[in-house]
Amino acid sequence: MGPVVLFLALVEITSGILQGYYTPILTDIARNLGINDGDVNWFEAAQLMLSALAVPVLAKLGDIYGHKRILLVSTVLTAAASWGVAFAPDFWTFLAAWSLQGFYVVWLPLEIALIFSRASAAPGGAALTRKAAGVLVGSLQFGVIAGALAAGVLVEVFAGRLQLTLMIPAVAVTLCIAAVQFGVPETPERAGGILDGRGFLLLASGLLLLTSGLSFLRINGPGTWWVWGILLAGAAAFVPFVRWELGRTDPLVDFRMLRDPAMWPVQLTAGLFGISVLGAQAPMSTFARTDRQMHGYGLGLDAGDVSIIIGSYVLSVLIGALLFPVVSRYVTPRLTLCGAAALVGFGYLLFLPFHDTLAQTLTNMIVAGLGSGALVAALPSAAAAAAPPNRTGMATGLTNTTKTIGGSFASAVFGIALASAAADALAGGAQRAETAAPLSGYLVVWAVCSVTGFIAAGLLLLVPRLAFADPPLTAADPGISVPPEGRGANG
Repeated sequence: MGPVVLFLALVEITSGILQGYYTPILTDIARNLGINDGDVNWFEAAQLMLSALAVPVLAKLGDIYGHKRILLVSTVLTAAASWGVAFAPDFWTFLAAWSLQGFYVVWLPLEIALIFSRASAAPGGAALTRKAAGVLVGSLQFGVIAGALAAGVLVEVFAGRLQLTLMIPAVAVTLCIAAVQFGVPETPERAGGILDGRGFLLLASGLLLLTSGLSFLRINGPGTWWVWGILLAGAAAFVPFVRWELGRTDPLVDFRMLRDPAMWPVQLTAGLFGISVLGAQAPMSTFARTDRQMHGYGLGLDAGDVSIIIGSYVLSVLIGALLFPVVSRYVTPRLTLCGAAALVGFGYLLFLPFHDTLAQTLTNMIVAGLGSGALVAALPSAAAAAAPPNRTGMATGLTNTTKTIGGSFASAVFGIALASAAADALAGGAQRAETAAPLSGYLVVWAVCSVTGFIAAGLLLLVPRLAFADPPLTAADPGISVPPEGRGANG
């Protein structure tokens, strides 16, 4: 098992590089493509939407055809897209390549499924899986920090040659192809089943209509009536999707499971959490790079200094993840989850009055990061604790999918907010022809992230009190080790 985890850890380090590398240099990418800061959000919106569609489909294909095979396919696709990002000649080509790069989000679910299938036959297989998952998550966070720091240094080393800077992640993903091919064995047993193709088409139609509507809303403005028609059509497309899924014995999304009082608040929290943890990344980077002397706000940092902010945030996320099981020993897991969501809300609330200095920004990001780390660690296990035994994989995967959907919509909406604020500033008589978004747009972003964090905390209070509590050991099983997130009242 050790060598397999080692090779998969290399894959997760690369996943972290993809997630951390580009953020400090988004302003450089925007200037190279000749676009505004607000348009950067469309990169994240497009990639996150593809990710939302890819995770349930590729995870299901892994069950059918083998987790290693689908992991290898997704790695090849991600590598090709990463080279496309490096050599894209214009905005639209870059957007397409960046979107396809989102296939990497399925790596961790496939890796956990592969490890579980190999460890399940061994004594203490569940404990082995948890330990391996901890190594993979730690590798991911290390990759995020390494990627952010490397980007900040290399963009200066390769000054004026952004293409060379963008080639580094492509090289890393290409090397992962060999790691998966030669270091990772195939799943010994496969669950079988068929892919719910019609359900996927219905889900894709609804999401594409909604994201298209948001795109047209950004381009044409809220006064265009047919834009709202597209958005309504997207929302309506989910009605036949839900009806179809309810009639399936092997659905893409089990809505009956989602009705459980211990399940729907967790999944909704994951979606709200995605707004801040995914959708607010690009605005934070562009705000930090905005020249304060010229605009009266921003931090005026270079790419290297922005990487320090990102590194501090990721470290706080890691600390929050490690603290979650410790705190849960003294209070219930439900209250710990509520506190984590409230920390996210409070961290972004601090941005509204305190955003003038690097010290203030670091403080705010660390507070939000502690709560985010606890949620990253706890949401999948909480969903598994509330799910039926034959739906734990679907439940944990859905936390990733709903988080991704929340992040994709937030990226699109935040792009609209920043661009609309810029248009209002120009209409109000601003004379500068700069591409930076005004402060009012950033205030909207931080306010939304704060409010959604506090809403999530309130939703989690609706969960039954002992829903995620450990089950008591029986006298017949005195030596059994109970997982930290056992099934509770609804399990």
